[in-house]
Amino acid sequence: MNTPDSDRLEQLNRRLAAFARARDWEEFHSPKNLSMALIAEAAELVEHFQWLTQAESAALPADKREAVRLELADILIYLVRLGERLDIDLIQAAHDKMDLNEKRFPVEKVRGLARRASEYD
Repeated sequence: MNTPDSDRLEQLNRRLAAFARARDWEEFHSPKNLSMALIAEAAELVEHFQWLTQAESAALPADKREAVRLELADILIYLVRLGERLDIDLIQAAHDKMDLNEKRFPVEKVRGLARRASEYD
């Protein structure tokens, strides 16, 4: 598929909204509920990496990689639904956040360092 990413995200957004509407789930997809579901799915993702070494986490066996792929899909689904419910353009928001990050973490100041943002000042 040679569709721009923003179009692909919008297609997914429409599919998710139609899925929820067809099941009469819109009332349950409040920002509160979606954000709670999002964090629950993120916790499920973390479980797949708990106790792994850095090397093991980067070289998952096929079955574990598939489970992680599906957890990432769950996270994306809830994130896209939350963006839709709050009328937030996620692609634009990500670009805006990267603009802020580029100012906050200038290459010459942070290259090769892994610290909390407050520790760079």
